[in-house]
Amino acid sequence: MDLARLHHMANQIARNLAAQGEEAAIAATAQHIRDFWEPRMKAAILGSDRSPLDPIARAALERLDDA
Repeated sequence: MDLARLHHMANQIARNLAAQGEEAAIAATAQHIRDFWEPRMKAAILGSDRSPLDPIARAALERLDDA
């Protein structure tokens, strides 16, 4: 998996949902990744350095870690 691409995709999702407000965008981003990303993609991004992620995308992945 190309981590740069996965980070870009997660950031795009988060930015598109940001208009909903921070809390709703975090929840919706996490739900989108949970529902639509294949297991290898999720495993790769969850195990990666999260510094390239926007705050909403980073918080969404933290929720997925806790789930």
